[in-house]
Amino acid sequence: MTAFELSQEQDAFRAVVRAVAEERIAPHAADADRSASFPWESFKAARELELPALGIPQAYGGQGADHVTQAVMIEEIARVCASTSLALLISKLGMTPVMVWGSEDLKRRYLPRVASGEAQASYCLSEPDAGSDVASMTTRAVRDGDSYVLSGTKAWITNAGISDTYTVFAKTDPSAGHRGISAFVVEADWGVQVAKLEHKLGVRGSPTGQIVLDEVRVPVANRIGEEGQGFYIAMGTLDRSRPMIGAQAVGIAQGALDAAVAYGKERRQFGRPITDNQGIQFTIADLATQIEAARGLVYRACARIDADEPGTELTRLGAMAKLFASDTAMRVTTDALQLLGGYGYTMDFPLERMFRDAKITQIYEGTNQIQRIVIARQVLKEVGA
Repeated sequence: MTAFELSQEQDAFRAVVRAVAEERIAPHAADADRSASFPWESFKAARELELPALGIPQAYGGQGADHVTQAVMIEEIARVCASTSLALLISKLGMTPVMVWGSEDLKRRYLPRVASGEAQASYCLSEPDAGSDVASMTTRAVRDGDSYVLSGTKAWITNAGISDTYTVFAKTDPSAGHRGISAFVVEADWGVQVAKLEHKLGVRGSPTGQIVLDEVRVPVANRIGEEGQGFYIAMGTLDRSRPMIGAQAVGIAQGALDAAVAYGKERRQFGRPITDNQGIQFTIADLATQIEAARGLVYRACARIDADEPGTELTRLGAMAKLFASDTAMRVTTDALQLLGGYGYTMDFPLERMFRDAKITQIYEGTNQIQRIVIARQVLKEVGA
């Protein structure tokens, strides 16, 4: 397999996931969006297909699938319901620090439950006044014997109130800037409080909230890596997860194009389907080409994760994949909605939901402005090095 050509097994896997997504996830997507409620029935379908286990190593109850295969799964789920794809993405994000930097004890305690779908995880990096500027976080972790006492507020937490564990980044040495950050696995019932849930434009079936830690006691054994390693863990995690946001964006874009084309074949004006019009065909050709280009970049970045070569190239490729795919999703959903005319603006068709869902892919896990900074810095380092 190359970074750009799927194996027969991956093609077959895509077909299975697409069939389950269309049959058991798509029917719940509109209701989850309308009610802003977690899509439990959709998650149940994903769990029965063992999708939460896909990215977890086999030694801990997972399937140990490569990242390209994981991207295919996220793409197909996002094609029908972005909120359900996010439910799968966030637990993998929350557990990536454990998988890559965690102790054997942490892996054995938490990974099997996430792999089975019994538990879900969140990733707590951002704060109300520390988004892109991670080093300015104020959440504290104070060592007290064989525990740390965590206090602070984390914002924009995906799966807030649903997750069983929260991977929390906090300052163990406030005077050391980004070198004073450490990472911890915090169980929800240790005192994690959900202070508020956001009322959002899109991915409304995935709760996003603000959590408060008020002197929450966490065992030293639940620290991920060493003290002061948190910033490195956080950035390394995002390098590995950004291509998956790209996969989600590709899936949303593909779903929008598929819905628009299906509508266009049925919609007749001036005595013929609107897809007979050359102007419509040109738009379809442009959108399909943009999606395929984004998909190729996402798969290449995912293949780089599989090669276990973090660092400059993965940092650059991950940022590129997230940037290009999310910008593509926004363009595609905008133009696909336009193909439906007034109908695209109504909730009778899924285009308006896909349009709203696409927007967040340009924002979370680092805004696309931040991605451009990351890419430029990497290019400037590489050229002439």
